Amino acid sequence: MPQEAHISVNERTFIQDAIKEQVRLDGRAFDAFRALELTFGDEYGVADVQLGKTRVIARISVHVVTPAPERKFDGVFQIITEFSPMASPAFEVGRPTNAEVVLSRILEKAIRRSNALDTESLCIIAGLKCFALRADVHVIDHDGGLIDASCIAVMAALQHFRRPDVVVEGEKATVLSIRERDPIPLSILHQPLCVTFSYFEEGELFLVDANLAEEQVRSGEVIITMNRHGEVCQIAKYGGATVEPYALFNLTTLALQKVKEMSKFIQTRLDDDAKKRNASGLLSELSAENDRPFDKPVG
Repeated sequence: MPQEAHISVNERTFIQDAIKEQVRLDGRAFDAFRALELTFGDEYGVADVQLGKTRVIARISVHVVTPAPERKFDGVFQIITEFSPMASPAFEVGRPTNAEVVLSRILEKAIRRSNALDTESLCIIAGLKCFALRADVHVIDHDGGLIDASCIAVMAALQHFRRPDVVVEGEKATVLSIRERDPIPLSILHQPLCVTFSYFEEGELFLVDANLAEEQVRSGEVIITMNRHGEVCQIAKYGGATVEPYALFNLTTLALQKVKEMSKFIQTRLDDDAKKRNASGLLSELSAENDRPFDKPVG
């Protein structure tokens, strides 16, 4: 089975010694993220996130299905992760790695189980028809920080997505095209985001947004999912080193600061994209007006 290329013993020792001296190899502070970039596709619901050299693309799709009998007033929402073999030698199609299992589990708890999306708003006709929403997460490049980057990608894609409008007449539902009526934004109840802390020296040192080399030498990790209002959605810990309660409290405080910064960043990118779309729409309308022939004067 393919495996990740492990770093050498000398490199491992060098990174650990540097961290003991409060130094990261890329020059970042312990509480600093790598450069974050977020772009959106031409169609609604496609978000491309780059966190350092890590790249994740999330795509939202929707279709109409029959709701589950026990949840007749709810729509369907699921998150699917896909690790591309070109992102890492350890990834192979059809054979999920431990990293993929952990990522799927964290995203499931962070977004779906925390009710970030109002699934009742996806109901069309109770017990008969509803929207089934699917978020596909594609890992393109892997250099650490997959959980944080993937959570940003999914939440940004959900906020960017527009579902088609429907007309209901009795038990008949007609899905309208974009030409017939403007699509509708999703009902997002809150915006949870993940912040991953890697710890070293048996839990004595913590740093934010570890790259792949730092992840390979860490003692463990703590993933904190919060929204910008300070509500904790989940705390997950992996690794054998212990974490003191007071240290965990400090991590939560730092996570809130980072979540507020990322939420503001996402909203800024969403606003920029909306302005571009409105501008292009206005230009199209003006172009159409100019293409129309002028009425000839009567006389």
